[in-house]
Amino acid sequence: MSSYSEYDYIVKTVIVGDSAVGKTSLLLRYADDGYDDRYMATIGVDFRISTVESQNKIVKLQLWDTAGQERFRTITQNYYRGATAVVLCFDLTDQESFHNCNRWMADIEQFCPTDAAKILIGTKADLRDKRMVQFEDAQAFADRYGCPYFETSSKASTNVQEAFQKVVGDVVTIKEKQKVKAVEKTTVTFGSDSRLPRNENRTCFGWLRALF
Repeated sequence: MSSYSEYDYIVKTVIVGDSAVGKTSLLLRYADDGYDDRYMATIGVDFRISTVESQNKIVKLQLWDTAGQERFRTITQNYYRGATAVVLCFDLTDQESFHNCNRWMADIEQFCPTDAAKILIGTKADLRDKRMVQFEDAQAFADRYGCPYFETSSKASTNVQEAFQKVVGDVVTIKEKQKVKAVEKTTVTFGSDSRLPRNENRTCFGWLRALF
């Protein structure tokens, strides 16, 4: 971690999915380790900050809980811009919410940066007798888009921490690889003399002629 900063990376994480799938409960469980049975639809966006460690890096996690209603779709799309991670949620007891993941993923691919980490989460895993979406179907969807899949229960606090640890770890891995590539590119740019004439590249005069 840099001596002049309290963190190595800022991770803007947008949580999306249909209304009432449990996005706010997921956020509340992860950020505050709390749970509230009462349902209240998110109007616009909700916001939390959490500081975590991953791969010996300190990460400032900005968590944006977005409204799932269609009338807020344009607002939600604005929050995709600049996102470093997207958490796509559906309700395991609601087949339609899973079907609508196709639309959500289309928006993610259209509006998010191409290097944003993605994760698919099936919520309300504790309601086993009401389950409508099979694990194999959800995993196949996640595989199609190259993202990990977790089934969580905010009420039972199952897999919530693990899911966010995974997405944060994926972001750190991406950022570290980008950092290495940037250093390699800089080294090649300033260390290569391939553009100099062969008979001049070993003399001071040759360097000056090539530069000017």
